[in-house]
Amino acid sequence: VQLVESGGGLVEPGGSLRLSCVASGAMVSLYTMGWFRQAPGKEREKVAHITSDDKTTYADSVKGRFTISKDNAKETMYLQMNSLKPEDTAVYYCASRVATLWDFWGQGTQVTVSP
Repeated sequence: VQLVESGGGLVEPGGSLRLSCVASGAMVSLYTMGWFRQAPGKEREKVAHITSDDKTTYADSVKGRFTISKDNAKETMYLQMNSLKPEDTAVYYCASRVATLWDFWGQGTQVTVSP
């Protein structure tokens, strides 16, 4: 199983980015997928997740600004991030949950929000 993130970068406050996570092995269509982030000196936190039947959940800190979605045919998950704030700066990871644990992880993509 392989998860590969892309789409990170440097953006000004108020800007937008769209992250992508391409998965192998039919992970996106069959299992719950999620986005996590970890800022320097902070614990990793779950940003959002989406189930196989497209139910979504968001952290309070990103509700109304971030949107998680997926394209089963492309085995790709997305995170549309709008109205970005400096506190959104972190390494963003995608992960898949086969049973009760987040079993597989991508390598991460850096998002930096700065003037």
